[in-house]
Amino acid sequence: MARRKPQKLAWGIRKEGRSLWTRNAVRGVSVRGEKRKKDSRIEWRHWDPNKSKVAASLLKSKKETSLMIPEVGSTCLYLGASSGTTVSHIHDHVCGSGNHHNGQIIAVEMAPRMMRDLSKLSENRPGLIPVLGDARNPLSIAPYLRGKVDWIHQDISIADQTKSFLHISEIFLKVGGIG
Repeated sequence: MARRKPQKLAWGIRKEGRSLWTRNAVRGVSVRGEKRKKDSRIEWRHWDPNKSKVAASLLKSKKETSLMIPEVGSTCLYLGASSGTTVSHIHDHVCGSGNHHNGQIIAVEMAPRMMRDLSKLSENRPGLIPVLGDARNPLSIAPYLRGKVDWIHQDISIADQTKSFLHISEIFLKVGGIG
């Protein structure tokens, strides 16, 4: 059976059949035991759409991927980062190895147990800033931002989720940003 030719969705993100892969920013390291593979000198990490809403949307959507994911080098706000699995794939794309794209991801999580994992993850990923805070409270997030952000993703389950997201977006999202 012939291998499918990879389809580039964006820098460091590619689709192969029903699989999504990101260019690993920390070569030789899996975040949650995901598969890794090499293509010449580049290492890729499998991005599981069953564990990531962002990955699932990239695989299933007919829209242009640039309408859903941040640009390379963007400043991003990720609300409800949990242990950081999806955040790590966004980091692969936005920041790259050693943060050579000069991106920034502010990953907000309110559970101390998850924050421990997220903090550990950030040790080898420059540009990833873990924040222990409440995503519904803009004052707990503001000190960690260097201005308005290019991209906001909310992965939290709360009452008035939409209202909360719109409020955060009004405060922190740049005009023309993605949220």
